[in-house]
Amino acid sequence: MRTRDWPIRSKLTALVVVPVTALLALWIFATTLTFGPALDLLSARTFRYDLGRPGDAVVAELQRERRLTVEQLAGTRPLPALAEQRERTDRALTELRRRVTGEELRDAADASLQARIDQLVTALDALPAGRGFIDQRRLDRAGAFGLYNGMIGSAFQAFSATATLPEPELNRESRALTELGRSRELLAQADALLSGVVTAGRYAEGEHARLVQIIGNHRFLTEDAVADLPAAERAAYQRLTEQPAFARLRVMQDRLVAGDPRREPSVDPAGWQASYDEVQQQLREYELDAADGLADRSVPNAIRILVRLAVAGVLGLVAVVVSVLVAVRVGRTLARRLSGVRTAALELAEARLPEVVTRLRRGEQVDVAREAPPLEYGDDEIGQVGRAFNEVQRTAIRAAVDEVTLRRGLNEVFLNIARRSQSLVHRQLALLDRMERGTEDPDELAELFQVDHIATRLRRHAEDLVILAGAAPGRGWRNPVAVVDLVRGAISEVEAYDRVDIVDVQPAGVLGRAVGDVIHLLAELVENATAFSPPATRVSVNGQRVAKGYALEVTDRGLGMSDAALEEAGRRLSRSPEFDPAESARLGLFVVARLAARHAVRVNLRRSEAGGITAVVLIPAELVTDEPAPGVGDVVGRVPERRLTTARSGAAPRPRVATSRRTAAPVSTTAGPDAVAEQQIAPSAAPPAVEAPSSTAAGETFPTDLDGLPRRVRRQPPPAPSAHPADDTPSPRPPEEVRRVMAALQAGTARGRAAASTGPAPGTSPDPAPPSGTPMAGREPTDPERDA
Repeated sequence: MRTRDWPIRSKLTALVVVPVTALLALWIFATTLTFGPALDLLSARTFRYDLGRPGDAVVAELQRERRLTVEQLAGTRPLPALAEQRERTDRALTELRRRVTGEELRDAADASLQARIDQLVTALDALPAGRGFIDQRRLDRAGAFGLYNGMIGSAFQAFSATATLPEPELNRESRALTELGRSRELLAQADALLSGVVTAGRYAEGEHARLVQIIGNHRFLTEDAVADLPAAERAAYQRLTEQPAFARLRVMQDRLVAGDPRREPSVDPAGWQASYDEVQQQLREYELDAADGLADRSVPNAIRILVRLAVAGVLGLVAVVVSVLVAVRVGRTLARRLSGVRTAALELAEARLPEVVTRLRRGEQVDVAREAPPLEYGDDEIGQVGRAFNEVQRTAIRAAVDEVTLRRGLNEVFLNIARRSQSLVHRQLALLDRMERGTEDPDELAELFQVDHIATRLRRHAEDLVILAGAAPGRGWRNPVAVVDLVRGAISEVEAYDRVDIVDVQPAGVLGRAVGDVIHLLAELVENATAFSPPATRVSVNGQRVAKGYALEVTDRGLGMSDAALEEAGRRLSRSPEFDPAESARLGLFVVARLAARHAVRVNLRRSEAGGITAVVLIPAELVTDEPAPGVGDVVGRVPERRLTTARSGAAPRPRVATSRRTAAPVSTTAGPDAVAEQQIAPSAAPPAVEAPSSTAAGETFPTDLDGLPRRVRRQPPPAPSAHPADDTPSPRPPEEVRRVMAALQAGTARGRAAASTGPAPGTSPDPAPPSGTPMAGREPTDPERDA
């Protein structure tokens, strides 16, 4: 039995219950041992009056019936006295049976006495059958003699079973009286045997020897029984045996013993009978009086024992109760004090310390002395443990204060570095925007755009620091933004943007307050998808409305993740954890979890059919609106406010107004926000090498790629005008070039019609879009230190 893990209350209870139970068991055992003898003494009176007296009467009647039966069998005619004796015997037997079947005797008798009573009743039940054999003379004198001896012997065995008194003196006297009864029975056997011999006129074979044996046993039992009698009873018996009848009977017994077995007994039958009757009567009266006195003396002894038992029992019970009370009180005190220490420890670990840390993280001031009040538990060992715990408690709260202060300082460092980086990136993007507008060399323009893209990624990493510090990024939008533009803006912030395909994005919009965070969240997931998949594979993005909002899926074709890694990543994404520097290898998951928790966005990871991982982003319904009309919603990304018309299932192209002064960024085959020409995205079709001329910076055109975004294609600067225009002979154009020119013309016509039909958006200016790094159209102006 392992008790090490038991609660302290259970241990103390066991410590109290076991000894108290043992003490109570000992008290019950001692009480039972004392109470049993008292009941035995009280039962002695019951045995005497329900078994002793009626049994003695039956024995006396059977002895007389035996003598007459032997005389009848020794003679030739029936004796009338035998019939009368049988009636007296039957009346005594009826009374005995009534007494021995009573509830009082059966309850007082033990198993041994009950068995002997049953044997006596069974032996007496054989008397009617024996009488029939006697009347038919199918039994001789020896047979009849043995029949009655057996019934009388069963009676004396029952009498011996009652001589089990707890008091040694009373028990010895009871046994002595039982032995005197047996010696008197032997005297009655000698009388019956002698009566048969006198009636027959001679000894039968073996009768003399048996008579001598009976007389010898009688004398031996008498001496042995008298020796065990108390002094007063022994003196009374000696006075009784000094009477003349006892002396005459002894003399006649001596003659019978010394007589010749071949001759008649040398005693006077009449003298023998007179002496025998007198001796038998006096001995019986002596035994009855002694037995009655013994029963009467047993009652006071029993009462005395019961009194002692009551006193001892009460004292023992008082001792048990006192032990229980002391044990319970001490146990409850120990349990209460130990429970107090346990409760204080649990309260500190589970409630107070986390609450202090939470308050510290909220910026509140914490008083260590107030939050860790000293607990008094006495001066013993428990009190010493309590004082040690008080010190541990104060140290733990101080450590929590120091840790949160350190964490707060670390967050301030992160935030300070991020703000500075954001300010520098903002200035860098503004400078790049001016340089791109003033550059006409295609090579320089391509390099500047690469630097522009790197700066955009730096801006996102700076925002990661802001998120790690617990602050909100600076970018924000006032009006809803189309989901497809959110996806394009996220793709434009990824290094391997050219590996991302926008497969199918159903029309919808997202409220402006969540646009920046959703773009950042998608950018982190797309970057993970490109980073953990082979370079030759593609990453696809899908979006569709669902019952609970809008679901975006980012699917890669990488090696996937194990079940344990998926479960761990899902657990991290399901809540907004505190930043742990030890988990620096998974900063992307931390940033995604923080951004998702800010707007109740749910992010789940699952295995994709292609073998990689699919990240499902569920934007809640309260953030999803209808897709804004062209020119109404805010523009995302550092590109002109000219977006692609995405080819969706069943959706017609959406014309947009070109208002930016900047050139489009080189983007991937996915739909991004950096488009400048209207196109239809066909992910399954290979982008044709068709270029549309543009009136932007010299030396670059925007090809009408069918993969979702235009690409910057480096072009040679236009040749200097000829001094002799007339010398320029026009040359025939190839069909491919003519087709490209016509496609560009058709796209420009569509843009003009769209601009004429929709007009400028309310609250916007027909002027070109602001330079990169400045707040976009429709955005609320923000602090340049926070905005990028």
